[in-house]
Amino acid sequence: MRHLGLTVLAALVATTSVLSAQTYQPLLDADRRNLIHEALSGEIAKDHVIQITRHHRIQGSRGYRHSAEYVLERLRAYGFGEDEAFIESFPSDGRIEYQTWQSPSGWDIESAELRLVEPFDERIVGYPEIAMSLITYSNPGDATAELVWVGSGTQASDYEGKDVAGKFVLATGYGGEVHRHAVIQYRAVGVVCYLDDDRAAEYPDMLAYTGMWPLADELDHVTFGFNLTNRQGERLRSMVESGQRVVVRGHVEGIGLEPYYMDVPVALIRGSEHPEEELVIAAHLDHPKESANDNASGSAAMLDIARALKVLIDEGRIPQPKRSIRFLWVPEWNGTMAYIDQHPEMVGPELGGSYLAHINLDMVGEHLEILHTRMGITRTPASIPSALNDVVENMAQMVDGMTVRTPRGSQSAFNFRVTRYGGGSDHMMFIDRKIPGMMIGHGDYTHHTSEDTPDKVDPVELERSEIITAGAFLYLSDLSEAEAIDLAYLVAANGAQRLVAAARHARTLAGPDALNTLHYAGVWEQQALESILTFHDSPETRATLERLGAQLETQAHSLAEEVGDGPSWVQQGDDRVPVRLTRGPLDFGLPETKLPESAAAWYRGEGRALNGTVRFELVNFVDGMRNISEIRDAISAEFSPIPTEVVAKFFEDLVQVGVMEFAN
Repeated sequence: MRHLGLTVLAALVATTSVLSAQTYQPLLDADRRNLIHEALSGEIAKDHVIQITRHHRIQGSRGYRHSAEYVLERLRAYGFGEDEAFIESFPSDGRIEYQTWQSPSGWDIESAELRLVEPFDERIVGYPEIAMSLITYSNPGDATAELVWVGSGTQASDYEGKDVAGKFVLATGYGGEVHRHAVIQYRAVGVVCYLDDDRAAEYPDMLAYTGMWPLADELDHVTFGFNLTNRQGERLRSMVESGQRVVVRGHVEGIGLEPYYMDVPVALIRGSEHPEEELVIAAHLDHPKESANDNASGSAAMLDIARALKVLIDEGRIPQPKRSIRFLWVPEWNGTMAYIDQHPEMVGPELGGSYLAHINLDMVGEHLEILHTRMGITRTPASIPSALNDVVENMAQMVDGMTVRTPRGSQSAFNFRVTRYGGGSDHMMFIDRKIPGMMIGHGDYTHHTSEDTPDKVDPVELERSEIITAGAFLYLSDLSEAEAIDLAYLVAANGAQRLVAAARHARTLAGPDALNTLHYAGVWEQQALESILTFHDSPETRATLERLGAQLETQAHSLAEEVGDGPSWVQQGDDRVPVRLTRGPLDFGLPETKLPESAAAWYRGEGRALNGTVRFELVNFVDGMRNISEIRDAISAEFSPIPTEVVAKFFEDLVQVGVMEFAN
């Protein structure tokens, strides 16, 4: 490795002086910014949060349908006609598959109670007053039995030397996994689980949400289970471990598992000039009662965006957007997959489609002063570089300079960070279809617990997320030639900075991987620039992109000369070309869940682990042309070097389980 020479430094100074903006300049004009700020209302969105959290919104359940009907009712009240707002429903019975995704079973329960019978009589918890207390997808039943402590309850060793047949088990593991072992494998009658992590130590009366999520061949063997707080669980554990005989009664009434539907409310604002070209906003509507930030907040914010844009258009205060804007309220992952599976036309430009961009709103209303968190804006992955990243970041910077206040909102200063790609929500489904997708969200300690309540949702933060999203899509919908050229300069300026950051990272690597990292960084910046053409393609726009692209290419080559130790970045070794046989992200359990245990164990070996984000991107780089070595190089440039043999084994196993094949 060599230090940057004077010649290269001079070239970089010259390049960045042309490309880099010294001060923030907003993309969106002040008139549109002020109009959407006035029309959007975090207070109205907060009211939607409160209404949505009244429903126990489990995927495939009747409670979820009630929340979907609420969304449609509000859209009708806001003036959306029958051809502009509707619900699409998809069968969901725990057996039907949408690509590699098994649908959840339908589910409906009226009441449930867990009661201590011995050594004394006491009601422990009840449903529906504490909706998360009943493990989701429990069946009706009635059993009185001794309680046995099994530790985490999620592995065979937890049951060694313990007879749990015909008994309840007490465990700290995830409800569905405990049930899979205790009930299905060892014939217990039911499970009682409680939270036991760092959060529980600080909040002992917090109750965690867990679900059975039975596989198709387990549906006929599901019983029931309860979630407790750490304080409740530790008390029962103490009684059991002291030698007392502890007997509990579990009683659950209702339908339980049933064939039903996943509902997706849809709203559409049709474009005036290019209605076939669409920008998609999505938020998942599901989760247990309460679950305010996750994700009543995203669903409510999207509902308010739809209202505000409809009002502004109908009143003639803004023109009809030139491109269509689609709103989707989805059951997370499973329902999104069902929707996309039934709409094969929903693909991005790379696959010949006209769906140009996507923003996923997932946990967007956190009260920063209460929860001590910040907004995270997740970029598209390297497999789909896009100017969308720079647009959304610019809108966040715009909001950072605005005064957003509401009567019942916080006085918090805006706090956001733009991060590299991360999964964990519905933007993954769109990215898989080569629709550039980003996520706006927060993380906090209340996630998936009884502490995620409406009092921790801030109208101010809701409104901030709405302004970012609405501003970005109005801007991209109507992008003019002058705006496209301005955007090109912004993307190039940011790209110049990203290339220097890539060079810093490359200098920590050895040999070919250093050059590989810089090579792909340059390729992806060029592709981000070129993506502007999907929103405005004119000779002047193309000429500007070519000039700026040439400057970035010069910078990338100069950096490569300084960082690299060899002439080539290509890793030779495996020219097999994987080809996908399914659409949509692969089920998160693949390939292990379809492999024999001896083969699945390979992934638990040292140096062989591939996390979910890496697996997702590995599949995204499969285009029927790249071979395994080329995919290995791309994924290594995006994250960190991965041995070719690890990548090859992953694809070999995907071929073995039938979701891919080799073209050669």
